[in-house]
Amino acid sequence: MKELQHLNKYFLKYKTNLLIGIFITIIARMFLLFTPRYVKKIFIVIEKYFNEEMPIEAFKAELLEAILFIIGAAIIGGILTFFMRQYIINVSRYIEFDLKNEIYEQYQKLSLNFYKKNRTGDLMNRISEDVGRVRMYAGPAIMYSINTVTLFVIALIYMFEESPSLALYTIIPLPILSIVIYKLSKEIHRRSTIVQEYLSKLSTFTQESFSGISVIKAYGIEPQTSANFSTLAAESKEKQIDLARVQAWFFPMMLLLIGVSNLIVIYIGGMQYINGEIESIGTIAEFIIYVNLLTWPVATVGWVTSIIQQAEASQKRINEFLRIEPEIKNTVETDTEITGDIEFKNVTFTYDDTNITALKNINFHVKEGETLAIIGKTGSGKSTILDLIGRLYDIYEGSIIINKQEIDQVNLSNLRDSIGYVPQEAFLFSDSLKNNIKFGKEDATDEEVIEAAKNAQVHKNIIKFNQGYDTVLGERGITLSGGQKQRVSIARAIIKLPKILLFDDCLSAVDTETEEKILKNLNKITKGKTTIIVSHRVSSAKNANKIIVLEDGEIVQQGTHDTLIDIDGYYKHLYLKQLSETTSK
Repeated sequence: MKELQHLNKYFLKYKTNLLIGIFITIIARMFLLFTPRYVKKIFIVIEKYFNEEMPIEAFKAELLEAILFIIGAAIIGGILTFFMRQYIINVSRYIEFDLKNEIYEQYQKLSLNFYKKNRTGDLMNRISEDVGRVRMYAGPAIMYSINTVTLFVIALIYMFEESPSLALYTIIPLPILSIVIYKLSKEIHRRSTIVQEYLSKLSTFTQESFSGISVIKAYGIEPQTSANFSTLAAESKEKQIDLARVQAWFFPMMLLLIGVSNLIVIYIGGMQYINGEIESIGTIAEFIIYVNLLTWPVATVGWVTSIIQQAEASQKRINEFLRIEPEIKNTVETDTEITGDIEFKNVTFTYDDTNITALKNINFHVKEGETLAIIGKTGSGKSTILDLIGRLYDIYEGSIIINKQEIDQVNLSNLRDSIGYVPQEAFLFSDSLKNNIKFGKEDATDEEVIEAAKNAQVHKNIIKFNQGYDTVLGERGITLSGGQKQRVSIARAIIKLPKILLFDDCLSAVDTETEEKILKNLNKITKGKTTIIVSHRVSSAKNANKIIVLEDGEIVQQGTHDTLIDIDGYYKHLYLKQLSETTSK
């Protein structure tokens, strides 16, 4: 159970509730165990009455007293059981809440490399299915374990007080039970781990299928996808059945051993009664009730063991991610003022997951308020530069200077708060259009939202929707066209009024006319702000203070638009090509 030790901090956090719950559990079980003693008393009273040792009035009075005690103990025990569940089970929900938040916070801290190496379905499974199994350990497993221990201890004490020899015979099956539980629990742990892994594979497969449903339909590969899912589901089913086969041994074994205990009580108790070793047949009835009161607790030993083994396997999977140290750390606690001065000095960057060197000895300087345009073919390293400015990756060769300081010496939260980023592939949330734009500035007014949308040339599209700005988008913004998604993403960035604006080929899906209008608006918005525009179009770059041309991760040309069109090279060829395309239209 070493993996489950991670939860100890939460048990300490809610120790008061747990201790109260444990105390109530013990008291509730004690009231429940009053029943066998009063059943024995009823047998003794009946025997005395039939042996004419007790008058009818006394017989009725004592019988009524015993019955009332049994009913009263049951009522009090039931009420206490209710409060027991309120305290202990509620704690498990609190722990589930805290653990999910802890995992989610860790997910937020982990770098892009982590998400490149792990699938979304697996990440979701660990924060849902795995946490759910851990919750069963933190609540029901603890509650039933306390129940079992309390019943065993008190019941055995009562049984040995009544008849030590009969009690000894009754507990003979228990060592066998312990051995069976030990053997089965090891196998359950192994198979539970495999089951959880397959659940993650299923979650990943379905998540990717739903996200890529348009591609699946476009290629007409629904039958193949269904067949692949069926194969994976069948494998998962077999692993679940393998686990169920082992778990299925528990209850039959428990019931068999309890049945054997009952037979032992009836046989040995009957012989002792005949031989006069026990004074009343009520003792046998009392022992049978004790044994049957222990039936559920003994049966739950197997169930609880299964829960703990599954929780151990799940917590191990959770801990694998919780133990990962974030690659990008905020090394500066004090606030850093960001003005927008950015400089790359001899920066070389290699992606460790692919070993591809995206940038080679990159040098440039963008002063505060200037605009830099980056032009180049696909895969030339343009987007990587933007990722490094946002410190989504750390570099190991060269220096990135922000405000005359090394980027890792700048407060990370301040750096990212000062950046407005428009990615190449616009990601919108399944929320209203208004909230998607306000994602850039949570407290923005409706007027600010509309103004940002107008500057991004998407306002006219939005007001045509039935619900306008309150229109709720489909997952990943599927409701909108590619150009509309890009423009909403631009609105989200500019509403923030950041010091640094990063545009990653964000106008690729809009027509030339709309591009001109957006660029005209951006020229006004970006005054006084450091702006870096990545693009395949010369029209997006021509007004920049400086332009750099990348090829295979290296700067092959740099200068202004006017200087570069006079130099034979990639920029001039691209300019002439796009100019001819525009003229022909």
